[in-house]
Amino acid sequence: MRVSVVLCTHSLDRYDDLLDAADSVRAQTYENVELVLVSDGNDEVTERFEWDFGADGDTVVTELPENRGLLEARNHGADAATGDVVAFLDDDAIADPDWVAELVEAYEHRGAIAAGGKMVPEWVAGKPGFLPEEFYWLIGVTHRGFGPDGDVEKAGEVRNTNGSNISFDREVFLELGGFDTDIGGRKGDANLQGGETELCARLQKEYGQGVWYNPRAVVAHKVFEYRTDVRWLLDRAFWQGYSKRAMETFVEDSTDEETDFLERLLTEFAPERFRSAVTSPSKSAITQLVMLFVLTGTVGAGYLYGARKY
Repeated sequence: MRVSVVLCTHSLDRYDDLLDAADSVRAQTYENVELVLVSDGNDEVTERFEWDFGADGDTVVTELPENRGLLEARNHGADAATGDVVAFLDDDAIADPDWVAELVEAYEHRGAIAAGGKMVPEWVAGKPGFLPEEFYWLIGVTHRGFGPDGDVEKAGEVRNTNGSNISFDREVFLELGGFDTDIGGRKGDANLQGGETELCARLQKEYGQGVWYNPRAVVAHKVFEYRTDVRWLLDRAFWQGYSKRAMETFVEDSTDEETDFLERLLTEFAPERFRSAVTSPSKSAITQLVMLFVLTGTVGAGYLYGARKY
């Protein structure tokens, strides 16, 4: 089974980080891997790709004629790929050496048509003491409460995994038409997020299967300093809530997992954190409890704002 890993970027600003991501793909223990590099409308990026990777027979370099956004760049990469499976990795992520091998296990032994794994944080500027693990999804990291039965260490079917650690049977991906490019980016509503959520909801509807989650398929996400700024997190939380409302209008039952998580957040995680803050008070315990409610409220405000439009 050949696996094509699609890696996209639109500028040279994070090119060194992209090289780290590309190197992690080329260092996979699974041998039959193709790296597909997509330049999203930037000739300088294309030139660097060709200079750094042009002599590598297992690498494809391709370019969009103009900046179209991540989702269209990913679709373009999937079209250019030759693998049986197409996997997606972001330019600020680093794949574990066994990542592809663990994804392949899902296809060969679980009958999966889509598979993904766990995102772990790589704190570039230090771990923020105020951010509760229940909201790690805001920084592109697998959060507490995710996974089959809410167990992050349990393998099984979920609606979708993070967009930087997800893969599809390539024929299935192409038959579905790939990511809906009207979600986010330069087209449609630029505030919408969650292209993988919408695609995987369609996958479930058309094929009756979700994404097989394998927690051993690990990708580290670089968490830069700006992503640990409270104002950035609040802005992110608001527009995530907005997007979740929009998803409900695109695909029926697309936010059932979020509803289940919210119930668990309020009935299990919040009371647990409250007891901890009372019995073993610390600055971290108290601030994380406060932020749990602040971020929940901000997501809710975004959801209500989205309800006015969608």
